[in-house]
Amino acid sequence: MRPRIFLSLFLIVTACAPKPDPNIQIQVAVMSTLAAIPTSTSQPIPTPYPSPTPFDLKGLFCEYQFCIGHPLDMAFYDVSAQQNPASPSTYSQGLLAAFNGNLFIQMIWQLAPGAGDPQFLLDLILEDGLDTRVGNLDVKLIRDMNVVHIPITATASPLLPNGAAAAWTCGDRVFAWKVYSPQADNTQALFDMALERFQCNR
Repeated sequence: MRPRIFLSLFLIVTACAPKPDPNIQIQVAVMSTLAAIPTSTSQPIPTPYPSPTPFDLKGLFCEYQFCIGHPLDMAFYDVSAQQNPASPSTYSQGLLAAFNGNLFIQMIWQLAPGAGDPQFLLDLILEDGLDTRVGNLDVKLIRDMNVVHIPITATASPLLPNGAAAAWTCGDRVFAWKVYSPQADNTQALFDMALERFQCNR
């Protein structure tokens, strides 16, 4: 008997309870549905890739914040480091050389802020008693660089009696270059090839 009384009371109480607003129930259902929708994954940020090198690295020496061309079958080495490992070439000064059976190339550089005339370094790279100037000094302005060039003869090796030497300014440094060759007619082309690919940090 008592369960029937409780059931009757429950039905009376629930019948008298206020009915929920159907608009609120719809709004709650819509908000629950929207909250359950998964969000789309954002697109990944594109990864930048390095651009291709605009020039061929074969026959190009790049170090000490400058680059210079050289024949493909040769490579520069740091003479300063060979002579004294504790004192290699640096940005401010250095000495490089490259050789094979038919050519010898030497290059030096040093700091010279404000120097407009590179001839003092040309005088330094030419060896007294070994190198003799031939003809007149050729002076040019090439890509904003003051360049001096002169043919030479050399007695350093009987196999390499001809040559050329040059010097130029770039930024706060002066560079000098020298070649020994069996033929006199290829030295200008060798220098042109070296300087054509020359760049330095200014």
